[in-house]
Amino acid sequence: MVKPEIPKNEQTRLEVLNSFNVLDTLEEKEYDAITRIAAEICDTPMALVSLVDKDRQWFKSHHGIDATETPRELAFCAHAINSPDSLLIVNDANKDDRFYDNPLVTGGPTVQFYAGAPLNTKEGASIGTLCVIDTKPRQAFTEKQQACLKDLADQVIAQLELRKQNIQQKLINEELRIKNDQLKHLSYRLAHDMKTPLLGISSMVAFINEDYDDLLKDTEIPSYLGTIDNRVEYMEALINGIINYNSITNAEIKLEKFNVTKELQQVLHKHSDIHNVKLQLINCDQIINQSLNSFDQIFRDLFSNSLKFANSPSTEIIVTFNEDQGFYYFTYEDNGPGIAEKYWKKVFGLFEKLGTDDAKDTGIGLTTIKTLIEKLGGQIRINNRENNKEGVFFSFSLAKFHAL
Repeated sequence: MVKPEIPKNEQTRLEVLNSFNVLDTLEEKEYDAITRIAAEICDTPMALVSLVDKDRQWFKSHHGIDATETPRELAFCAHAINSPDSLLIVNDANKDDRFYDNPLVTGGPTVQFYAGAPLNTKEGASIGTLCVIDTKPRQAFTEKQQACLKDLADQVIAQLELRKQNIQQKLINEELRIKNDQLKHLSYRLAHDMKTPLLGISSMVAFINEDYDDLLKDTEIPSYLGTIDNRVEYMEALINGIINYNSITNAEIKLEKFNVTKELQQVLHKHSDIHNVKLQLINCDQIINQSLNSFDQIFRDLFSNSLKFANSPSTEIIVTFNEDQGFYYFTYEDNGPGIAEKYWKKVFGLFEKLGTDDAKDTGIGLTTIKTLIEKLGGQIRINNRENNKEGVFFSFSLAKFHAL
């Protein structure tokens, strides 16, 4: 028996192999499908995805054989990786000086015929093979079968690369999640810690205005105090907005069925200033399966904006509903001042106030809406109303989650 040579790039080859984090992992159907197809095309009882480690060959998939690994010095595949540009074909192992007395030939699994296509990575490392094995010698191994074996070997590499990318993406996502959690916790703490001094400033301004009104009435100080009070009001609204944003956007999604019309009416009636509001619901008497809390928050913020910026004696709001197999679709429009087209690209940005001077306008509401809609698998867009009527027009979708 001739022991396989060690490739000149062995150290690099092993590093590349280990970078896939695949050794000693559980079976995966993608690789089992490849070995099953390879055995079928090549008309052999066995097929393997063999990865050549430092001292062994380990089988990511083993069709027609129970073994999961063998010593490297016995491995046909350890020979095959030394010729990465071609298949290693052994028609009759009993007549091959390299293998005739190999325990894998003289004993189980009784290898007589072997064909292995090297698994070549983009780094130029041959990390193993996709091989087919028969228990009897054979001379016929057609060019078509050889080509198919090479193509399937490429698919093994593609699956390994995809698996590697998925693992890396999960690690990146987990790292981002941890950092986001830390950032959210920091912003939450900062927001809470700022409430106390702001309350003190607000109380002091109120105290000065009340107790020193006569002394200050002919000075500019009341104007200064008014400015301070206005900024404190803005900061309080901003802090509450940040706390609310963190709480809402990080809440767990819980799906439940509810009637759109009934829920919209209930959300609107929770506002105190709705006596001059006309709500028109089109095709909304429908049952949907979505996050009720998120749905309520989306429309609570939309209604709030319509009422806050209303510039007509009567506020008109129109909501329409449609659906297809994958999504629920909503449009929302009102007769308010609308949003100038120059702001459309940044309207959903955090803290974007769009030129308003309202102390309670923090620029968080529309960001919350967009974040929730995207969290629920949808998208939101802004456009002009029909016939360029004054007011806002939003269209957005929510995904249908058939199973979680």
